[in-house]
Amino acid sequence: MPNGQQGQQHAQPQPPAGGQWYPPEWPDRIRALADGSLTPVDPRRAATVMLLRDTPAGPAVHMLRRRTSMAFAGGAYAYPGGGVDPRDAEHQVGWAGPSRQDWAERLGTDPAVAQAVVCAAVRETFEEAGVLLAGEGPDTVVGDTTGDDWEADRLALVARELSFAAFLDRRGLVLRSDLLGAWARWITPEFEPRRYDTWFFVAALPEGQRTRNASTEADRTVWIRPADAADGYDKGELLMMPPTIATLRSLEPYAGAAEALAAAPAQELAPVLAQATLEDGELVLSWPGHDEFTKRVRPGGPA
Repeated sequence: MPNGQQGQQHAQPQPPAGGQWYPPEWPDRIRALADGSLTPVDPRRAATVMLLRDTPAGPAVHMLRRRTSMAFAGGAYAYPGGGVDPRDAEHQVGWAGPSRQDWAERLGTDPAVAQAVVCAAVRETFEEAGVLLAGEGPDTVVGDTTGDDWEADRLALVARELSFAAFLDRRGLVLRSDLLGAWARWITPEFEPRRYDTWFFVAALPEGQRTRNASTEADRTVWIRPADAADGYDKGELLMMPPTIATLRSLEPYAGAAEALAAAPAQELAPVLAQATLEDGELVLSWPGHDEFTKRVRPGGPA
């Protein structure tokens, strides 16, 4: 999940319908943005991975619940992910699968940035879920990654004491970019103090590996069918941000992890950015193409 700084515990507002994360300070920040007293910060590039595995009832997705003490989206369910490490754009990494140029065209960036984004997706999945999408060659994937030596490397990556390129070189591994499929792209609204330009990827859990809660930002992890997670959101039982529930709903039609991965090239990657407008004095917050998230705020009042 894109990194947020820990802070004081915040009450997590529950909208009347569904479990959409909606901080009480948003209306004031939106008004400040409108009157020019708030200057948007530049979003940081990030990547997150919807890790899937097949079950008798259909594919399940791996999700983490952010600690309620987190200043950003505390208590919300999300996927493993985080910010891009600039070093991943500067150094060539061991690579298998579609070329960096192919990824650049798919992600709408240059090859260096594309490499960094894909590296972030793979690195963060290892850091937060203990799953590594890499192998000794283009047709292999590592097996069990739970030993003490793996854990030492994982902690060094988390602390940024070890670059991802150096980690792969040390292990004699190549990043398996063919195990990832780009799925969506969302940009944090301009009125947020922490902003991310996040690419969402889909991947299947490699055979022989297993997930674990390796993130210091999460207090629990679950494997859950997308439809069940969406149902929990609709009932107000699971708190999520718009990108999370939107991508969950988009996974529902697929009968298996391989089918979802095969569908990734056809997914739309135009970035989704929230818009705030004033209509007859009422503040309207919307996400283009996603009407279910529209919020109306009365003048001087909460949503």
